[in-house]
Amino acid sequence: MAAAAALGGLGLLRARLRLAAAAAATSAALGRTGHRAPPLRGGVAAAAALPSARRSYGSQAKEEEELRVRYLDDEHKGIVVLGLNRSHAKNALSKNLVKMMSKAVDALKSDKKVRTVVFRSEVPGIFCAGADLKERAKMHSSEVSSFVSRARATINELANLPVPTIAAIDGTALGGGLELALACDIRVAASSAKMGLVETKLAIIPGAGTVTCILCF
Repeated sequence: MAAAAALGGLGLLRARLRLAAAAAATSAALGRTGHRAPPLRGGVAAAAALPSARRSYGSQAKEEEELRVRYLDDEHKGIVVLGLNRSHAKNALSKNLVKMMSKAVDALKSDKKVRTVVFRSEVPGIFCAGADLKERAKMHSSEVSSFVSRARATINELANLPVPTIAAIDGTALGGGLELALACDIRVAASSAKMGLVETKLAIIPGAGTVTCILCF
């Protein structure tokens, strides 16, 4: 029994060391881009706008790409940066954004070249404000159920990615936005970041998988 416990503890330690190494490598990759970003606790800089291959998973051409996907090159090859970019809605999770995230995560989980995934915001001062309540107010009840199910499935897929995932929280993360961060293996936050599951004040249980994430956290 003692030997089994020791082996289990060794395996957990090795897993944590791998995650720490991934975070350190990502910090180095993002810290040498020449772009300034607010300092984050743990010594990891927020992912800055990087000159690398970019893919958009939007279904239609829009004024802004709601999800920017960057595959880093050279010595940083294998690091993928997913940037939320709905500035007009404080990165609130809309049906279209969740659809983009789902497609991006689905592509990442089958990409053997990916080593680390970083989730960040392209909008200064905000990580993600949670669900887009203005859009939800216009939904039929059946649409709400479908949207919540897809958001939950997407966040669960993110949590189950076979590579280390890092949430770079440079600003406010509320509701579903915090649940998104909780689904990542590592969370690093700027000193100005604010986080909360504000829906609980209305006796609403977080709907995107936070219960499971908190148990793992």
